Formats: sequence, structure tokens, C-alpha cells
Amino acid sequence: MKKIKKNDIVYVLGGRDSGKTGKVFRVFAKKGLALVEGVNYVKKHAKKTKQDQQGGIVQKESSIHLSSLALFCKTCSKPAHVGINVLADGTRSRFCKKCKEVI
Repeated sequence: MKKIKKNDIVYVLGGRDSGKTGKVFRVFAKKGLALVEGVNYVKKHAKKTKQDQQGGIVQKESSIHLSSLALFCKTCSKPAHVGINVLADGTRSRFCKKCKEVI
């Protein structure tokens, strides 16, 4: 089971955006990368492709390594170490190891 999934709120541990939080909108599991809203912005030079589309410098999010992210626990209001619980019906759930709350 993956510890960081789409639509999770994460805390950035390292890099120039350390200390920021954001929502994950895409995870590349094989590469170990994720795209997080508002984190790791880069500037790309875009060429004008059509009459209606404008060229120039475009600012967009770049991927960030999963090891630089930690799941953000809403009850603790801190980045959390994640544990995996197997429930009685066989499904798995993630929980915060500090406050034992299900994420």
C-alpha cells in the first residue's frame, strides 16, 4: 500500500520549498515522484502554437521526490509518520503513529 496518494495533504521536508503544505494531484509511483499544488514551481519557455494560444514564460509545478514529502495529519497539525493497519474485513488503512488517528 502506498503511503502517499492522490488528494492527500502533504508537508514538504526538504528543498527550497521546505515547510510548505499542499495537495497531491498526481503520483508517479514507478519513478517515486509526485506533483503537489503550490510547491516546486519552475518556469518553462512555451512557444506559441496556435493563433489563440499565447507563448512566453509559463510557471508550473514540477515533480518532487516522495522522500521529500510527509503526510500531514490534521489532528496533530504536524507531518506524520504513517503506519498501516489491517482491519478485520481484510482492508488496509493508514494511521498517524503520533496520535493513532486514521488518515
